[in-house]
Amino acid sequence: MKITFCAVAVALLLCTVESKESVPKVQVYSSKPAELGEANTLICLVQAFHPPEITIELLKDGAVLPNANQTDLSFDKTWHFHLSKFADITPSKEESYACQVTHIGKRTVHAWEPNM
Repeated sequence: MKITFCAVAVALLLCTVESKESVPKVQVYSSKPAELGEANTLICLVQAFHPPEITIELLKDGAVLPNANQTDLSFDKTWHFHLSKFADITPSKEESYACQVTHIGKRTVHAWEPNM
């Protein structure tokens, strides 16, 4: 009887966790203050999302940056997930950079504001 009760409790807990959807919080920034013509690293930090299926792309003038790297997926005690993607860039005045996030079928684009 105890085993059946525990199995049902675990199944209900998993169903509750799986049914919860959380929209990702996105931050786009560089590793150091941006300067035109100076090498830098563009970072897109995506936090507090659920379920874990997500696609993150770094964009330069609307095209995917092919040299981007991604961290390992991690989560906190509430089962909200965290992930980041980063790439080396050398910003110029004519270029624009952004982070595109696709989660639960919804796509959002977040522009990088270099504040130069």
